Amino acid sequence: MYEAFIKTNFSAAHHLREYAGKCANQHGHNWEVKVSLACDTLDSVGMAVDFVEMKREVSAALTELDHHDLNDLPYFQAHNPTAENIARYLFDTLRARLDTERVRVSRVTVYETPSAGASFSLDS
Repeated sequence: MYEAFIKTNFSAAHHLREYAGKCANQHGHNWEVKVSLACDTLDSVGMAVDFVEMKREVSAALTELDHHDLNDLPYFQAHNPTAENIARYLFDTLRARLDTERVRVSRVTVYETPSAGASFSLDS
């Protein structure tokens, strides 16, 4: 199994509903995001995925989050904007943009700080 990935970032504010602590107050992060795609076979060029295409699609998905208050977005009105839920949101959004018969989004990791984050994948 091959896995190709990119790292990128976005900035956004949020607050955690029903949380007993400082994060219940609105605050912001410079979120780091790692998106991994997996495939069994390489294309005729010898690549799992064209990084240019991958970066374009991830950037388009992140535009919906960048410099927004995540709590105002429809998905996060129903789901608390935790790192876990942001990773799931991006995973689902990017599957619609990047999955093909040969390549699939395998994991999305979101870092709230350089030392803390969460991942979502369908694999255990």
